[in-house]
Amino acid sequence: MGNKDAYLRGIKDGIPICLGYLSVSFAFGIFCIQSGLTVLQALLISMTCVTSAGQLAAVPIMATGGGFLELAMTQVIINLRYSLMSVSLSQKLDRDINLLRRFSIAFMVTDEIFGVASSQDGKPPKSYFYGLMITPYFGWAIGTFIGAAAGNILPAIVITALAVAIYGMFVAIVVPPARDNKNVLYCVLVAIALSCIFAFVPVINKVPSGFVIIICSVIASTIFAILKPIEEVAE
Repeated sequence: MGNKDAYLRGIKDGIPICLGYLSVSFAFGIFCIQSGLTVLQALLISMTCVTSAGQLAAVPIMATGGGFLELAMTQVIINLRYSLMSVSLSQKLDRDINLLRRFSIAFMVTDEIFGVASSQDGKPPKSYFYGLMITPYFGWAIGTFIGAAAGNILPAIVITALAVAIYGMFVAIVVPPARDNKNVLYCVLVAIALSCIFAFVPVINKVPSGFVIIICSVIASTIFAILKPIEEVAE
């Protein structure tokens, strides 16, 4: 298969992901406006850091004047899985793909793109990966721009209703694995309980939101990594 054919096949495979990203990023754009950011700031966030969970966590930190350390640590914790996905996906890349191009491909590794790319037979050419990633990238950016622009036009009650949609995305991510695995459910409940403590208990409710995310994630995951480790499946 030629590079052009592989690129076009990648674009075709990326279109469904692009359409899904439009709705989620639209809600993110509105969320940015609600938090006091500008349309340009919302767009730049989506074009430089393509991670829905990371972006959602970053906006309150930016809006409240949080520090760079808090922001960086939050992103490392939330987006650590993408590093693991990139390492796994690197096995699909030909050895002649240099380090710079590997970084450019890793930049757009998301859950959906990783799933599609991993399902490909053999080692697709780099042009396939670029095609697969280009449509979701622009879909995410365009959706954010439209949502942010709409946030400056629509009535406040409509904006508030639409902003709830982005939280629905996280519910959709958490509920299926929590329903199938009780350990996941208990881990989520522990994280929720810790988050409530940080929200309502005097003194510690002054801890910045970014550090709350880090602390709750690390404590909950550590507890269940020790008490309920994933058992290795014998081959």
